[in-house]
Amino acid sequence: MGAAPAAQVDRQSRSQDLLAGLSIAGLLLPEAVAYSSIAALPPQAGVIALFAGLLCYALMGTSRFAVVSATSSSAAVLAAATASLAGGDPSLRLGLAVGLVMMTGVLFLLAGLLKLGSVTSFIAKPVLRGFALGLAATIILKQVASVVDVHLTDSNLIRFLPQLLEQWPRWNLAGAGVAVAALLVLMACARFRRVPGGLIVVALGVAASHWLNLPAHGVKLIGVIDLSLEMPRLPNMPFADWLRLGELAFAMVMILYAESYGSISSFALKHGDKVSSNRDLLALGASNLLSGLFHGMPAGAGYSATSANEAAGATSRLAGVVAAGVVLLIVLTLLPYIALTPEPVLAAIVIHALGRGLSLQPLGRYFIWRRDRVLVICAVAAVLVLGVLDGLLLAVAISVVLMLKQMSSADIQVLGQMGGGHDYVDVQRHPDAREIPGVLIVRPSEALFFANAERILGAALKLARRAPQVHAVVLSLEESPDLDGTSIEALEAFFLQIRAEDKLLILARLKHQAQGVLAQLPEQERKHVLLSDLSVDGAVQQALKLQA
Repeated sequence: MGAAPAAQVDRQSRSQDLLAGLSIAGLLLPEAVAYSSIAALPPQAGVIALFAGLLCYALMGTSRFAVVSATSSSAAVLAAATASLAGGDPSLRLGLAVGLVMMTGVLFLLAGLLKLGSVTSFIAKPVLRGFALGLAATIILKQVASVVDVHLTDSNLIRFLPQLLEQWPRWNLAGAGVAVAALLVLMACARFRRVPGGLIVVALGVAASHWLNLPAHGVKLIGVIDLSLEMPRLPNMPFADWLRLGELAFAMVMILYAESYGSISSFALKHGDKVSSNRDLLALGASNLLSGLFHGMPAGAGYSATSANEAAGATSRLAGVVAAGVVLLIVLTLLPYIALTPEPVLAAIVIHALGRGLSLQPLGRYFIWRRDRVLVICAVAAVLVLGVLDGLLLAVAISVVLMLKQMSSADIQVLGQMGGGHDYVDVQRHPDAREIPGVLIVRPSEALFFANAERILGAALKLARRAPQVHAVVLSLEESPDLDGTSIEALEAFFLQIRAEDKLLILARLKHQAQGVLAQLPEQERKHVLLSDLSVDGAVQQALKLQA
């Protein structure tokens, strides 16, 4: 009796995935082609990234809703990075783009293989949201310039906005009219979640270009989409260029991972799903490496595509496979017609997709909380004033500096027993906590690493020296799952200094990796030092027993 309902549920889930795949295919294909224009690459670059992302993530990813494809943010970063290096050479720019996407894939794969999923989100949320707002404003205004056929020479919003307004008499009003009409259609279609507004507006644009002869009015078409894939090969570039691309690929990984894992984790939390950040890193790496090999764009799990997939009723990653199949069918049958799409229609798709990014609501909470307001303002200003690439690099730098500042400013906490139980808490925050006679119990407030280890352990040593009645020191390292070389050397010196004070040292809550590393120190340096995974209470009882 139970098998029939289960089969029925499976059939229902598959039918939901089929409908979801059909629905999001109409959204993904036009956006993929549109994002190619942001990246200043041929239109097929976005389509290749779409196929690579959908297939690789379906095979290797862990989220049932994530849709990996070309994203607007990575397209803008790619355009800025290659423009700064190519010096106006189109063929060199294409080679640099291929190399950058491949390097991004390699870094993602390395991060996944090294299991860095828990430590790779270096961009703080306030910085990311500020960067996204500035980026959305920049991309939208550049698309407006493209629609009205105005060439801008400056790379940042502050300078090219006056340029755009100064050239008002030369604006192509026919292109502007096509973009406005396309935007109105997209906004109307957005009211119905299963209606593929992007595909509809592309079809209407193709019909309009034919019946109204839009090219005669100065409206450009996207042109031929060449999907005759070449054999994968590495770009022929000097080693110095590969090194420079490696630096830029690090920034690309940061923005793609922050955007992707933000989407993945938010929907996993919403539905109670389990996801693996390391497997997702491998999936993103494979997607970008495959896309780069076939001259595609960077790929990530954008929030808009992922939310559209969830809203369409997807229940598994099968929806992405269905979407890839539908896109392939459209490409094989309608590719010549897609080439007739007016460029203002693609610009309208980009503007509509990024319109939500202009909302100030996500940023308002930081002003209400009175936290990170300066970070948000700096991130927005960095993009608007410095441009996309330098703004991104500054955003990453700000986030890393913040992380290092927090970790390096960690202090040492003195612990006391709460009541008569087994809990030990910071005596500064809990004045009623009881310190154990003859035993000093200390704990770093953050993980030990190269920037704080010597200072924290030096503070612990001062506390031990100021308490001659203390016969044993318990150091809880629960916050330090592993130790770098500087921390190990600092602990080695700490062992000798505590022994010189004729005190017993017990390391409590040692994680397996940290304990294994410290156990390799010379035995004479570990005299009167007990390495243990005991709880703080267990370490205190051990210290009292050894004193007796």
